[in-house]
Amino acid sequence: MTVPTARQRRSDERRRRILDAAQERADAEGWAAVTTRHLADAIGYTQPVLYRHFPGGKTEIMRVIAFEGFVELTRLCRSAVVHTRGPRAIEAVAVAYLDFAAAHPAVYEAMFQQPIETRFASEDTEPELRAGFEALADAVRDDGDGTRTEVFWGALHGISQLERAGRMRPEGRSRRITELAACFDQDTP
Repeated sequence: MTVPTARQRRSDERRRRILDAAQERADAEGWAAVTTRHLADAIGYTQPVLYRHFPGGKTEIMRVIAFEGFVELTRLCRSAVVHTRGPRAIEAVAVAYLDFAAAHPAVYEAMFQQPIETRFASEDTEPELRAGFEALADAVRDDGDGTRTEVFWGALHGISQLERAGRMRPEGRSRRITELAACFDQDTP
């Protein structure tokens, strides 16, 4: 394993600062407020410096943030089901997913709503996305073509969006999750 040079460490730190500034701005004001000009000002560098780190500009920045989100969401979903099976596993994954979406709205938006130039459900889907999908598939015991997982994911995404918009009663979340788990538990008729 090679030890990073001082120059590489500075570059990595600058890159992290750009990502953190973008996420902070998106959390506060939405992705529309994130511009390369703002990010350059926020980190104290010029726009060309920003483009050296992210040649694809804002889209590439959102993509990196989204992929970090996929890794974290997968970790949370996998952790939620340790030593759990059946409807309890489905409930645990649903809670982990919805809590992540609520706690990280800008990251979640980058993952599932912004144009991040990635393909879902294809042969060339990136491993980070596949791992997240597989975590959901394992919870609902989908051993088919993925349709069952897509329906579960769609339900979770819909719930997260409706909760965020204040269209669902917050006190009803646990009952919604129990109902959702019952729908996906293979032992339930």
